[in-house]
Amino acid sequence: MRGTHRFRQLLAITAMNLRTVPNRLGTATVAVVGIGGVVAVLVAALSITEGFRAAMSLSGREDVGIVLRGGSADELSSGLLLDAVRYVMDAPAIVQGPDGPLASPELYVIVDLPKRGAGTKANVPLRGVGPNAFAIRGAFRLVEGRAFRRGTNEVIAGRGAASQFAGLEVGSVVYFGGAPWTVTGIFDDGGSVSESEIWTDATVLQGAYKRGTSYQSVRVRLPGPGQTAALTRHLEADPRFSLTVRTEKAFLESQSRILITIVTTIGVLIAVAMGVGAVFAALNTMYAAVASRTREIATLRALGFGAAAVVASVLVEALFLGLLGGILGGALAYLTFNGARASTLNFQSFSQITFAFTVTPTLILLGIAYALLLGLIGGLLPGLRAARLPVTQGLREL
Repeated sequence: MRGTHRFRQLLAITAMNLRTVPNRLGTATVAVVGIGGVVAVLVAALSITEGFRAAMSLSGREDVGIVLRGGSADELSSGLLLDAVRYVMDAPAIVQGPDGPLASPELYVIVDLPKRGAGTKANVPLRGVGPNAFAIRGAFRLVEGRAFRRGTNEVIAGRGAASQFAGLEVGSVVYFGGAPWTVTGIFDDGGSVSESEIWTDATVLQGAYKRGTSYQSVRVRLPGPGQTAALTRHLEADPRFSLTVRTEKAFLESQSRILITIVTTIGVLIAVAMGVGAVFAALNTMYAAVASRTREIATLRALGFGAAAVVASVLVEALFLGLLGGILGGALAYLTFNGARASTLNFQSFSQITFAFTVTPTLILLGIAYALLLGLIGGLLPGLRAARLPVTQGLREL
């Protein structure tokens, strides 16, 4: 019975508090907008991480392997001579296609291109690929123009690269390695990191950058997801070569760890710093609410309402304002950032990667939870003050 009585007290005071919120619309709006801004920044920052992670995960396939020189952490630090490439392509563990093994020897260089609207230049990956590169990447499709012709200075650009960097329109001419290259097409690869790249014939790229007959990696189609064991045994069988193979998914996950950690850390730090300001806004709102109802609270205490009910009612009001702020911030982040394309530096390859901001339901729920936490902190001290205020002093307030 006592518990039911206290609960009824809590409901009565809380209902009274919420009904008077319109009377404090100015201060309440400051708290809601402040918390909403913090949530929007937090969700927007973490959506960068989600978008980058999505681009990497869409790129990574378990049935595709990447062969690098032993000890290489990325393609730029790897180097494979023609004999090593031929040895890889002779492996019986590689799936065979109509024209031979589904393998693509590839060369990877960095070129400079101006960002659209900014004028500043950025590093963009230019990848030379083998004849079977399109077949290995199952989601590849041309969305505009045509594929490059082998043996010519022609390139195709990923959809992400074409949207972020100037000069990659179909029919335009760009200059790499001191030579002109004609853009013949735009390709899509299911939202993967390949859409950040420009592709051409590997043999032509070798000549343009004086790489002889060397490559940096070989992409191969594996017999099944994660089935690298047979290929590993083949690579280790010849002591002339030092070669390693990883699934494409494992390789790209290793490439994304540094950036994901940096972006997540920065986003959280900014949200925490802004959260301090939002807490002060909530404190100001709740202190004003308590001050405006000092006589009401004292009267309720004199009528037998408990201190716990008073504290809880203030906290519920603060949580309500926090919830409104969280919903506002989440909606703002979703409408403003979700699907927007951007590019950032991949610290593993020192080249730009394009991706789309991805505001997921999980991120919005995380933002709302953070908003509730800010509201709870902002309402705690005013609630305790209201409960500790002497009844006689409160009844004397004008």
